[in-house]
Amino acid sequence: MSVALRKFRETDSLPLEAGGVDAGRRNGRGAVSNRSGRYEPIAYEAVDDGWESLAELEGLATEVQEVPARRIITRNESPDIGFDRSINPYRGCEHGCIYCFARPTHAFLGLSPGLDFETRLFAKTNAAEALQRELAEPGYRVETIAIGTNTDPYQPIERRYRIMRRILEVLSETNHPVGIVTKSALVLRDLDILSSMAKRGLVRVALSVTTLDRKLARAMEPRASTPDRRIETLERLVEAGVPTAVMVAPVIPGLTDMEMERILERASSVGVKQAGYVLLRLPLEIGDLFTEWLKSNCPDRANRVLALMRSTRGGKLYDAKWGERMVGDGPYAWMIGRRFELAAERLGFNQEEISLRKDLFRPPARPGQQLQLL
Repeated sequence: MSVALRKFRETDSLPLEAGGVDAGRRNGRGAVSNRSGRYEPIAYEAVDDGWESLAELEGLATEVQEVPARRIITRNESPDIGFDRSINPYRGCEHGCIYCFARPTHAFLGLSPGLDFETRLFAKTNAAEALQRELAEPGYRVETIAIGTNTDPYQPIERRYRIMRRILEVLSETNHPVGIVTKSALVLRDLDILSSMAKRGLVRVALSVTTLDRKLARAMEPRASTPDRRIETLERLVEAGVPTAVMVAPVIPGLTDMEMERILERASSVGVKQAGYVLLRLPLEIGDLFTEWLKSNCPDRANRVLALMRSTRGGKLYDAKWGERMVGDGPYAWMIGRRFELAAERLGFNQEEISLRKDLFRPPARPGQQLQLL
């Protein structure tokens, strides 16, 4: 079997469908194409050679490479987010959310932010050990660690690798506060640890709900838990006494923003008391990937969605300006923000702030360090 490869230099005009992959091969995946990352001098597009060779290619399988992490806590100084450190147990995410703002990070590995991002994954198998070392460092100062802010720690491969569970075990043993964001019901596997940490005021969990439309979710977030399962997961967490929040994120103008109030109502009905939202962000390669997805899955609404997105970003698909990148700007972005505020107030969200305890932290012993008797 032979497959012809057509080359495009970085200065060439790259067609929208460049790198497009047959629907059968990418079944259960979010991205439509596997276009090259921004650092590659040449982009390749698979082209049938006339012998229907593309049809003979096998479906895209998930490949996982185990990689050691020298350090596991990532620091940031962004004024737009409420944490200064985070942990990412995995690089790439099998959930395949087409809008995921972590997709461009795969370009640093010479891989595509498209289908490579959701099929060629990296597992930091020594993450728990690296975390122990960092928490034991003499100069370490405790603040809440965020997990799930980049790639989902409870994506499907976590069932096999259990990296997130081992991280939680370290955090629980040291009484270290943690905030978790996920789209997966797999978080309930660790309910024993989470409920124990909740009793000590050490954990909060947020589930992101983009849409309640099962069909739309299947196309947009193909391997994440269904919307109903996420609402059920919130209910189970609330019943177990774990502080929970619902994130209406991302809000996609013209596609999902009309569901904001219903999502908040569903979350409120199961006892959730905290809520937030984030406007869709399309940095770097995500703009092209999302546009491809829209025209493939929602052709009748694509132009309107893109026009509304530009109206919230100063005429562009994305503006990285601090203070605006999470909520956008302009009349439509303002309306989304006011709708969220009114619905949240009506349903009693965000009446009390969830503060996690830092005073209980006890660093793990360093190698060769004598343990304290008291």
